Formats: sequence, C-alpha cells, structure tokens
Amino acid sequence: MKRFFQSLYIDKRLIIALAVLIFLFILGFPYFIFLVIAKIAFVLLCLAVIVDFFLLYLQKKGIWASRDLTDRMSNGDENPVYINVENYYQFPVSLEVIDEIPHQFQRRDILFQLNLASQKRGQLTYKLRPTERGVYDFGRLLVYVKSPLSLIKKRYAYDLSKEVAVYPSYLQLRKYELMAISNRLQDIGIKKIRKIGHNLEFDQIRDYVIGDDFRNVNWKATARRGQFMVNQYQDEKSQPIYNVIDKGRAMKMPFDGMTLLDYAINTSLILSNVALTKDDQAGLLTFSNTIDSVVPAGRKKNQMFQILEMLYRQKTEYKESDFGVLYQGVKHSFKRRGLMMLYTNFESLVSLNRQVEYLRRIAKHHLLVVVFFENKELLDFKDEEAQNTEEIYEKTIAEKYVLEKRQIVKELQSYGIHSVLTSPENLTVAGINKYLELKARGLI
Repeated sequence: MKRFFQSLYIDKRLIIALAVLIFLFILGFPYFIFLVIAKIAFVLLCLAVIVDFFLLYLQKKGIWASRDLTDRMSNGDENPVYINVENYYQFPVSLEVIDEIPHQFQRRDILFQLNLASQKRGQLTYKLRPTERGVYDFGRLLVYVKSPLSLIKKRYAYDLSKEVAVYPSYLQLRKYELMAISNRLQDIGIKKIRKIGHNLEFDQIRDYVIGDDFRNVNWKATARRGQFMVNQYQDEKSQPIYNVIDKGRAMKMPFDGMTLLDYAINTSLILSNVALTKDDQAGLLTFSNTIDSVVPAGRKKNQMFQILEMLYRQKTEYKESDFGVLYQGVKHSFKRRGLMMLYTNFESLVSLNRQVEYLRRIAKHHLLVVVFFENKELLDFKDEEAQNTEEIYEKTIAEKYVLEKRQIVKELQSYGIHSVLTSPENLTVAGINKYLELKARGLI
C-alpha cells in the first residue's frame, strides 16, 4: 500500500478543477443553480479521475526506461548520457523524466518532457561535464506518466544505480591520437615547422641511386663492392619525453570549473600519447613537497595504461612545492637526457627566483620546458575601459602582473630554459606545439 501511494501523484489540472468546484459550491449558497452545476461537475470529475486511475494502473508495467552511459567519463569534456523510454500502454502518454545525477555536478535541471505514442520508443540525450577526477554515483531514473486525461500521474522508479569513474580527458586523447597518426595536427592549430637540424641515427647501407647525397657515400663499402654504396639514416627515435606535474598550491587556481592541476594532467596524458605515436618514449613524475608518483619513460604496450591509471589516482593537499626535492627526484629517476615538460605556475619574478637555481640544474641534464599559465581574468580586466580613478589604479596593477609573466619568460630564456606561457584552455595545443617544434629543430 505504501508503494502504491508513493507512485500516485495529483496533476495540477486536477487541483485547478477542484478549486473551480469549491468556488461553485460557495456560489451555490445564494444561487441554487450554481450548487446544481457544482454537484454535476463534481460527479463528472470523480468519474474522470476513476477512469484516469484505471487507465494508468490497470496495466502493471506500462513504461520501460533505461540509462546508457560508459563505465568511465572524460574529465573536462562533454560526456553524453542516453535515456531510452518505451510506452507499453494502448494510448499515447505524456512523460516527465528525472535522472538522479551525481551530486558533484550540482545540477537540478535534468528534467525532460516527452510525448510517446502507443507501443513506441523514444530516446533523450543530455551531456555532463565533470570537472574533477574520482568516482561519481548515479542514482534512480524517475518517470512520471500521464494519460490523455492528465488528472493524475503514475510514477515509475528504476533503480539504475551505477558508479562511474571520471578519468583524465581520454576523449581529447583519441582526438589528438587520430590526428597524430594521420599527420593532421596542423588542422587544429598545431604548427607545422620546417625541420632545420639533423638528429639522425644509422639505419643501413644500400646501393646508390640518382639523387642520393654524395656526402653519405660509404667509401669502404664502395671499394669492397665495386659500386657506389651509401649510408641510409633515419630520424632518431625513442627519445624520452617526461611530463613533470607540480601538485602544489600554485596549481589550485580554478579556471572554468577545473583546477590548473587537472588541465596539466589532461595535457600530460595527451602529450604522452602523441609522443608514443611519434615513436618516442613517455614518462611521468608528480611532486609537491615530496615525489609522489614516477612512471619511467618507455614504449611498452601497457605504457599508456600505466600513465592513465597513475594520472587518475593523483590526489593532493596543495602544499608548498619543493623544487629541491624535484631536482633530486629527476636526478635519481631519469638518467637519460630527454625533453622535460614541467607544468607549474609562477605568479611573480620573486616566486621564480626562489626556484630558478633548481631549474638551472635540471636544465643541465635535460631539455627543460617550463609550462605556466596566464591569468585569464586579469587579461580580460586589463582590456576593459576604466570608468573612474579606482579602476585606473586596479587596471595598472593588473597590467603589472601581466607584464611580470612576460618577464618570467625572458628570465627563463636568459638561463637557456624554454618556456610556454598559455591560457589553460589552450594548454594542450601549446604543449604539443612546443614538443613538435623542439623535435623539428633537432634539440631532442
């Protein structure tokens, strides 16, 4: 009985009809005709409610519904969710569908209206954009059904509880992977850079053909064979690409619902995959006040799986970062020289100068690229027109901080350290650009 009453809901049309009846009964005391009309209307309304009740409840399972979504979601991306509904009633129905989504999204608008003909199926689609990694719990799917009379509603509750893990952005990973395989990275703004250096390794000795460079002639092999033989070279491969992620308090700053740390994690995942597609090795290190996680550079079959799982499990209390610990960790874990992408954030020259000595030591052993972020809100505020004296002062301070970011770039250049200053939403493109640029210049 309790379950029955939980499934029964009164529609607003019935409430309006009852209000009209009460008004007619009130008018019926001085005017007899209104009392007669009210009684007749009351009887008809009761009959209509009974008919509506039997239409909805005579068939035990009149509606079927399900939710389709993947076992994991991509952090920072729009993930589609599909709701399938089928009408088993012998008449058309009006539906209200409510999906109990995880509390992390803080949304109360997942309510849909749908009209379905008899024995027909419909599908609803909406998208969710998670902004933090972890486990998300989906709850029930609630469907409220109305017959053509629309006086009462019957609720169907489907226990579709499901835990979904939110991983770093694997949707973007697939997108860039396909473009890297087909050499179409420039289609989305990735610069195509002319190769100006030579970073080659010996491949084989073969017969000379017209057009070969005479500088590659192997004279010893030519003397033995009695015909011109040339050395064939190929671009050096399997170069280590290390993604080093700062998990300190500087990476807690939010942008578009996500922290700078999560933007760095997403980019590290994508850049690692691009590097492996380009036949390089990919490695990973995370740190704050200690070295937290290390994945040695490699090209094993499960390398991307190891990196993905390691990035998914990253947690931090956003403590003060210790670059001295980073230097010791890099020296101990990464013996072979390679490209090191360090994702961190410096807001002032003072904060850089406290760490620059450790960065210079790292740069002696690796090709170091410091990736840090522009403050988008400051940039937007700087470009606004000042309306009063107070805003002039505030704009001046904003311009000072923006200029200081540019000075940090020059300061790093003076020590032979490469840098990338970018907004969070452009981080992936900027990171891949830098990797391709350095590779084309033969610096790694």
